[in-house]
Amino acid sequence: MKEVVVYQIDSFTKEKFKGNPAGVVLNAENLTTEEMQLIARELNNSETAFVLKPDQDDNFDYHIRYFTPTTEVPICGHATIGALYAKAIEDKLDSCTIKINTQVGILPIDILKKDNDYMITMTQGSFSLESAFDPSTTQRIVGALGLKMEDLNQKCPVQIASTGHSKVMIGINSRTLLNTLAPDFGALTRLSQEINCNGYFVFTFDSDDHDILTYGRMFAPAIGIQEDPVTGNANGPLGGYLIQNKIIEAPYGTFEFIGRQGETINRIGQMKVQVTIKNHIPEVIRITGNAISVFRTIMHV
Repeated sequence: MKEVVVYQIDSFTKEKFKGNPAGVVLNAENLTTEEMQLIARELNNSETAFVLKPDQDDNFDYHIRYFTPTTEVPICGHATIGALYAKAIEDKLDSCTIKINTQVGILPIDILKKDNDYMITMTQGSFSLESAFDPSTTQRIVGALGLKMEDLNQKCPVQIASTGHSKVMIGINSRTLLNTLAPDFGALTRLSQEINCNGYFVFTFDSDDHDILTYGRMFAPAIGIQEDPVTGNANGPLGGYLIQNKIIEAPYGTFEFIGRQGETINRIGQMKVQVTIKNHIPEVIRITGNAISVFRTIMHV
């Protein structure tokens, strides 16, 4: 029988039962892929991160794999924040940089220790932006989300952005509308197979807090996530999308903003997104978030 250390971490918040819950399995190197998938299904978070020790010759500190309740995914923002937060607590780490190996490459994760707690900054994978969808596909995406074409922010093309796990970006005008969305999850699932993208991130600049640039919601029913509370792999690419489309001007080479999410489902959380820009193109995207441990336990598999 295998014994593993399991944490439940709420990411992008300092309040338990808010933000985005992630399962974290710290000593997962002896688990099979099937066992990881079963544990992820049992914990039933949008993602669970499995932390594995490297081989002796590897040039990174840990290998991390990510599973939804139904499938493995290449990378996950909130589960990365949660995994490194759990690791920092478990090993009583000081401020440091940890290199993790993921399906999207080796990524540096900065751990900042302050007042006996930790803040985690994740450098995301390379940013990419696909062409805007044709009018017919855009119409079908908009309809599946329960929106009308006139609800869209005309400055924001509907297109796929990615830092390793792609999302469709859909900018709308109204936060009230954002909070009352009722998507057709079956239609979104069918569209995901067609457009080869599982996540739909609906966002708005309609904010009554000058510190918060965007509010968002993220739906990914094709991989078993009807709504994700606070999504690092949506808010990070959103920063690159805003710069590359010149929706936001950042003349000083760096663009920072705070994105908030989870309001509708009472799991509100937020993160800081930082985009480093070179020749008017996003070069490096980082997300920074708090986290809090909900429980630690030992699981026998």
